[in-house]
Amino acid sequence: MKYAGAHVSAQGGVENSPVNANAIGARAFAFFTKNQRQWFANPLSQKSITQFRKNCEKFNYRPFQILPHDSYLINLGHHEKEQLEKSRTSFIDEMQRCEMLGLDRLNFHPGSHLNAMGTDECLKLIAESINIALGRTKGVIAVIENTAGQGTNLGHTFEQLRAIIDGVEDKSRVGVCIDTCHAFTSGYDIGTAHGFRDTFGKFGADIGFEYLKGMHLNDSKKQLGTRVDRHDNIGLGELGEDVFAQIMNDPRFDDMPLILETPDESLWPAEIERLYSLVV
Repeated sequence: MKYAGAHVSAQGGVENSPVNANAIGARAFAFFTKNQRQWFANPLSQKSITQFRKNCEKFNYRPFQILPHDSYLINLGHHEKEQLEKSRTSFIDEMQRCEMLGLDRLNFHPGSHLNAMGTDECLKLIAESINIALGRTKGVIAVIENTAGQGTNLGHTFEQLRAIIDGVEDKSRVGVCIDTCHAFTSGYDIGTAHGFRDTFGKFGADIGFEYLKGMHLNDSKKQLGTRVDRHDNIGLGELGEDVFAQIMNDPRFDDMPLILETPDESLWPAEIERLYSLVV
């Protein structure tokens, strides 16, 4: 079964995110457990935790339908010791928040080498950071998001994602989220039927669908291979609608959160409805 939704607001408390998701007809949702542009925040209150769980139960959202996202500031491959420790501490806090909320996965951008170290060294450092976080938490899967490869960001190839996974000791607690815009602008031609087939055939061979724990469904304002991260609304960008029809009709993408991060939030109810209308 397909579970499509969007990255909704948690303003006023995390307990509001399932309410906001239900209001737009979402069957899955993403949210930030704290301000995404801050390193740290006050601990979640027991009241918020309890109400979040109650609202998820009320609107029938189970953990596998929810894909929280961590802070944009975190760089698990930072070359400077102080910044690396700050990133690791913040990431552990994010994982612990998910654990307290009863969630089973956390989506994150892997990290950047900042032209201060080699790619392989940075990928190993990211895996080491994940291992540390997994050792401090229970039950939460670290879900690596593919990137567009903008600047010095890593994780824009399946080989890089696989290298991080290979460095993680507990393979049961690491996964991948594929962002369609990022995949396209990083060079995977998923906008054509042939390219879609080849890309996800390669994904299956290089990484394995057992690691796919969610997707971000975004069209792209930029062309194939530009390595620029600019989302567009479904069917309005360079990707077009066909790729989303293929995803919605492919059982390999069942039973995971399929999350819109498209720029015009007012279109989310219609976009969710449109995604389900593509199912044949």
